[in-house]
Amino acid sequence: MSRFLMVDVGAGTMDILYYDDKSDLCYKAVVKSPILYIAEQAANLPGNLLLTGNEMGGGALSSVLNKRAQDSEVLMTKSAAATIHHDPDRVTRLGIRIVDDEEGETLLQSNKYSALRLTDIDPERLRRIVEGFGVPFTFDLVGICVQDHGVAPAGVSHLDYRHNIFRAALDVNPYPQATLYEKTEVPAQLNRLRSVAANCNLLPTREAYVMDSGMAAILGASLDLHALGKQKVMVLDIATSHTVGAALDGGELAGFFEYHTRDITRERIEQLLADLADGKLRHEQILAEGGHGAYMRKAIGFQNYEVIVATGPKRKLIKNSPLPIAFGAPFGDNMMTGTTGLLEAIRRRKGMEPMLYL
Repeated sequence: MSRFLMVDVGAGTMDILYYDDKSDLCYKAVVKSPILYIAEQAANLPGNLLLTGNEMGGGALSSVLNKRAQDSEVLMTKSAAATIHHDPDRVTRLGIRIVDDEEGETLLQSNKYSALRLTDIDPERLRRIVEGFGVPFTFDLVGICVQDHGVAPAGVSHLDYRHNIFRAALDVNPYPQATLYEKTEVPAQLNRLRSVAANCNLLPTREAYVMDSGMAAILGASLDLHALGKQKVMVLDIATSHTVGAALDGGELAGFFEYHTRDITRERIEQLLADLADGKLRHEQILAEGGHGAYMRKAIGFQNYEVIVATGPKRKLIKNSPLPIAFGAPFGDNMMTGTTGLLEAIRRRKGMEPMLYL
């Protein structure tokens, strides 16, 4: 092994880490997220709009397409429409017409539409960024993490479904790397991760892995210098769209919670951390108050934790907290939390020599 490319696709940013373990050199970039990049193009392209491609993080695109559909024709292929929602009726209510993938490819040739291809992984954009580092765009291994709710059956909450997927994996292997998949292993219900894995075939790499970004952030934060050598660690990653907090005992997950960042306050975070450590969180309770959910395995006790490491682009939310919170920087950079966790998950999967993420 030598040349690693790790990519963390978030709602606000795409964080990129290039690491060469032979030279011990790394290069980093934090750029606009794919969904923001595409949403801006969708807002500015003229005339009628046709979107092809596959599922990616929806976020900012939904409101743009809703606005465009008021005065222009907006078409999405079935695969691309999953970006907005897995329920086609929710998509069409925005004024968007869904067409079969094959019809969409035919319409592309008509020159009647401004066209956009939806994808979390744009090889050409990645090539420009990586070559800007001054290194070749070719790798021994690529890792990519995104958040995937899974394709829930009709009548099942997508939040419940996401946590059921987590629970099934973590009950067997209670470590964050349980949500790492080689590109051919991704379960069918994880449609976004499967789309990312398929697009890895367009990248110049011998191997590719994908992972849930929340679990990657948990693992990455636990590798911070403040947590080095400690057994009982709490981590908090406050990202653009989602906030995740986790309790770990010797690297094993005791439990975690997820929230939408826009819906959470400093005071609520502090209570969640205390309840998480004491084993008091319940998934149903978190859902009822608008959160994303929670997973509990065991209580360690808040007073027993040695450190709380906070990462994420919006961690200033807890800057005035009375809790003894350390602001982390895995691999020397707060914004590399997800990519560091992704790299470590792959290292563990492959049984490689330990790395020091300083």
